[in-house]
Amino acid sequence: MRSGNVNVAIARPPIAIRLSRRTLSIVLLAAAAALGLSLWALTLGEFPLSVADVVRAIAQEVAGPAEFIVGTVRMPRVLVALGVGFGLAASGAIFQGLVRNPLVSPDIIGVNAGASLAAVFFIVTRGPMALVPLAAFVGALAAAFGVYALSWRSGITGDRLVLVGIGINALATAATTFLIVRFPIEVVASAEQWLAGTLYGRGWEHVAYIGYALVLLVPLAMWLSSRLRSLQLGDDVAGSLGVRPEASRVLLIVVGSALAAAAVAAAGPIGFVALIVPHIARMLVGSFTAGVLLVTGILGGIVVLLADVVAQNAFLPITVPAGVVTAAIGAPYFMFLLYRSHHRI
Repeated sequence: MRSGNVNVAIARPPIAIRLSRRTLSIVLLAAAAALGLSLWALTLGEFPLSVADVVRAIAQEVAGPAEFIVGTVRMPRVLVALGVGFGLAASGAIFQGLVRNPLVSPDIIGVNAGASLAAVFFIVTRGPMALVPLAAFVGALAAAFGVYALSWRSGITGDRLVLVGIGINALATAATTFLIVRFPIEVVASAEQWLAGTLYGRGWEHVAYIGYALVLLVPLAMWLSSRLRSLQLGDDVAGSLGVRPEASRVLLIVVGSALAAAAVAAAGPIGFVALIVPHIARMLVGSFTAGVLLVTGILGGIVVLLADVVAQNAFLPITVPAGVVTAAIGAPYFMFLLYRSHHRI
């Protein structure tokens, strides 16, 4: 690691990251905030605990109810929330940077809806539950390439991709609704709960799944960040810099779709995180870089975890899915973005 007045460079082949000191500071602050929020979330519930109790339970210095509640019930839910938020936000940043349109995100252009359709199909047809994450991945990828193919007219424009994506999203959502009403209620009950975007009942197997996905996909996304920045300068400039535009777009679509699919498979379609969080990250640290991708992902984890805390505790004696909270905040923000974009035309 070499630090100067402005930048800090981290080189571990095949990935080289150059962070401004501001970006590095925000990464560290966001990570500290995520840790603090996680500890707080672990104290909340029907069996309240102190932070000291949580720390002792994590360190396995105590036995009994506290260790079970923290280690088996609350910790997996917190870690899945952080991982899902990271995946959704990073996916949103990739798609927004790829088409240079702030209205693009995997839940707006049908990627999440494609994952949901495939996953619900497996659930209601009593397919192997172990294949649900794979089905979500295939569905997300199919939706993403469908949008890409239908949007292509000697290139991709953000407005056209948004319009085609909204159509694909509507089509996949309609197909999912058909499956829900077509099958008996006892079959679709679990699918309905999953579609709401919930972290209820998440265990260590979900932590392992989202963790493995992020370990594989985040380094790939960071490696592709320089290609994305080149594409933002235009295909001709990118080509002169040695970047193959179409091959790079395909790779970015695969990685962005896979990040969204992994998050959706782990917790269902938690809406608007992929839309809102990249805007917050850009306001804090600027245009897309590998460092900004890290900031975006950590902030996404904070948003999803905070939404889950609100969903569990703000409406007692009932609890609501985290996706309801993010939608309540994200839908008005999306309307604001549409209004602002309309007045810029």
